[in-house]
Parts: sequence; C-alpha cells; structure tokens
Amino acid sequence: MAKNKSKKAKPKLKKTAAKKSGKTNGVHALPKPSTKPWGAAGKALDGVRILDLSHVQAGPTCTQMLAWFGADVIKVERPGIGDITRGQLRDVPNADSLYFTMLNHNKRSITLDTKHPKGKEVLDRLVKICDVLVENFGPGVLDRMGYTWEYIHKLNPRMIVASIKGFGPGPYEDCKVYENIAQCAGGAASTTGFREGPPLVTGAQIGDSGNGLHLSIGIITALYQRLRTGRGQRVNIAMQDGVLNLCRVKLRDQQRLKHGPLTEYRQFGEGIPFGKAVPRSGNDSGGGQPGWILKCKGWENDPDAYIYFITQAPVWEAICDVIGKPEWKTHPDYAKPPARLPRLKHIFATIEQWTMTKDKFEVMEICNKIDIPVGPILSMKDLAEEPSLRKTGTVVEVDHPTRGKYLSVGNPIKLSDSISEVKRSPLLGEHTEEILGKVLGYSAKDITEIKQSGAVSAPQKTRSAAA
Repeated sequence: MAKNKSKKAKPKLKKTAAKKSGKTNGVHALPKPSTKPWGAAGKALDGVRILDLSHVQAGPTCTQMLAWFGADVIKVERPGIGDITRGQLRDVPNADSLYFTMLNHNKRSITLDTKHPKGKEVLDRLVKICDVLVENFGPGVLDRMGYTWEYIHKLNPRMIVASIKGFGPGPYEDCKVYENIAQCAGGAASTTGFREGPPLVTGAQIGDSGNGLHLSIGIITALYQRLRTGRGQRVNIAMQDGVLNLCRVKLRDQQRLKHGPLTEYRQFGEGIPFGKAVPRSGNDSGGGQPGWILKCKGWENDPDAYIYFITQAPVWEAICDVIGKPEWKTHPDYAKPPARLPRLKHIFATIEQWTMTKDKFEVMEICNKIDIPVGPILSMKDLAEEPSLRKTGTVVEVDHPTRGKYLSVGNPIKLSDSISEVKRSPLLGEHTEEILGKVLGYSAKDITEIKQSGAVSAPQKTRSAAA
C-alpha cells in the first residue's frame, strides 16, 4: 500500500545541530537506559573527583555527602596535624575523634604542606585533574595561598570552586563565623525559645551541616550546567543566607505581623500584645495549626517522656473523643478554630491530662490510627537503638582501625539506582602515596623525592644528622 504523500513528514533534527547543542528535541542527550539491575549501574557521582580543602564541619559535611554518592573525595590535610577535629572532643586516647570520623567517611587523605614549593606543585596538579574544589577557610585565605579564582581557572577551566563563608558581600563579610554565630545572624536564635526567656540556639547544626548540604546542592547544579557549557564556575554559600533560608516561615510571619497579630501563636490567645518583630514562639507550630509539647507517662523521671501534639482542625472531633471531651465538638467555645484560639492553654492542659496516662509510643499508636498528627520526643538513645533506622542505613555501625566500632549517621537521601555505603574515615595521610602515584602519576623516584623534601611529611633525618 502506498504511503499518503499528502501528509507532511515529521522534520528531523539535524545531527550537527544536536551535537552542537547537546540536545535532542529539547532534551539533553542521554545514553540508552542501562540494562543492569537497579543499584548495579554504579553510583550517581562515579567519575567526579573532589579536591577537599575544607575542615571542621561545614565543608566536610558537603564533601561527605558527595562521597556517599560516589565522588572520589581527596582530603588535603596538614602533615602531622590534619583536620583540627581529629583531636577535638576526643573520647578514645590516640584515636581520631568522633567529631572527625562522622564527617569524613568515604574519603581519601593526603598530607600536604601547601606552603612548600613541592607541596604547591602537587596541589597544582590536583587542581588540574579534579572537578570541584571545596573550601571553608576564613575570608581571603585561599587568595593569600595564591589560589585565586583566576589562577585556578587558568590551571583548569572546568574546575568548580565551592566556598562556604560566614556572610555574603556587605558590612560583615570579613568576619569569622561558627555554628552558633550563624544561627544568631540568620534569624534562628531570635525566634527560638520561650517568649519570656533569652534567644536560644538549636541543637540541630543548621549553620554548619545545614550549609554543607546547601553547598552540595550548588555543586551538583554546577556540575550539571557544566555538561552544557564545558566550564566551571564559583559556588558560594554564606552561612547567614543558608540559616535564613531554613527560617523562611519566620520571615513569612514578619510580613504577616504588619497586618495584625499572629493568631496561631499562643500569646495571641493569652491577650499578650505583639512587638515589631516575630517573637520567640516556644513550641507553637509553625504551620498555622496550634501545637504544643505535652507530658507523657513517666515524665517525672524521663526528660524525654513528651510528645508533640497538633490540634489540627480536620481531626478536632477525633481529638475530642480520644481525650474524653465529646461535648467540645458542639460547644460554641471549642467547636470552631477561631473560638479555640483564646483557650489554647486550657485545651492543651486538658489534652495533657490524657497524654500523661500513656507513654509517648502509646499516644502515637492511638493517635495515628485516627490521623491525629503527633510525634514522640525521641532521644539520641532512642534513635541509636531504633532497628528501622539501622535497616535503612540512616544509622550505621562503622569499624575503625584505631577506635573500634562506632555509630554514625548514614546518607539520609536514598536513591533507588545509586546505593550508598558508608566507609570509615581515612587515617591522617593514609592515601598519600596512592594519590601521588595512581592519581597524579608520579614515579616511585618522584614520590621518594617529595616525601624527603618535607612537602608531605617531616624530612627524614640522615644517620649523621641524628648522631
């Protein structure tokens, strides 16, 4: 049967144009779907090499996340000293601290004196063969080392330079910043705690680890863009910016405050006037539904025998039934959310009389069956011993050659085709020779020369000098 010539043939995209743009019909050119079993096609960042000049927490959090996804992270450390956290808060004598081991899994360590001519030569070669450089030095330190953006980009135009600093451009950009300073400068502390008390910082490391995660997103985004442009770029995270990003609901409330009181805050129901800035809200829910932390059975002796309870409007009738107050379902003082706002203190006190008769897990079991949103206050002990977290790899046991077995967090992000594994952190300089030889291509003679120069370790004394 002859084809209908009257129909227009679908135009074909010219191969030359597709190659030039890297796209096919508007979509980035991709290989054919792998036929390998799910989880057996390699890790997401296989082939990506990270030059890790970071230390302490923010940078190492970022590079550890990338290493969990398969990137080859080469951690550069000072000879004989290493990352300062190796010795901080040490609980096992002569062993790397948990502070270090829990932030540097899956990495390789090379010791390098970057002020030494040979050390700078090695670092230059690392810059040339890596995809990403990560640093969280103080303002201007990398430039003073001679590694300006222009110098790095000249050595490797494809290099992505990722930096964490305390503040962005402005009056405080030259200031040093640590975790709690970031929480204070980013708005978290002013809105944390109880209205009658001072500002508080949170136990979650939103300034350091939170911004390490922000930086990892920036790096992966820059790697993706490099597929189109072929060139690297700078990725900058200011700790103040990152904390503010995590406090966006409070910035939301600051704007709402101009148009009237924040009715979901407990102080509104208590008739306490609002000031010009968002107040500390204690345990009020930030989502518009009233919530509070309530005592559970055993609270007298257990500091974590509490549960977070939200009086969500759609399940109000179920709440009334479960706490033994069915009359509240139709009572004009309790039936509707606006009527309940001035009475929240009394309502939560009444609910607490019920929660105190159950342990926190019983409350959770009862409430979740009828869709009442609650959450037990889980201690670090609870989390460390929770079997489900071990099974998913959220909490892992790692064996270390000098400190023995310890618990750590695993990758919180689960990919179905990129299976994460947690490998122990490296000993100081453990992979120096391996990186010099297998990664950078130095000969055995060159490696001996570099070692004896003092660029990666203290120079070996000759017998006559030692005599």
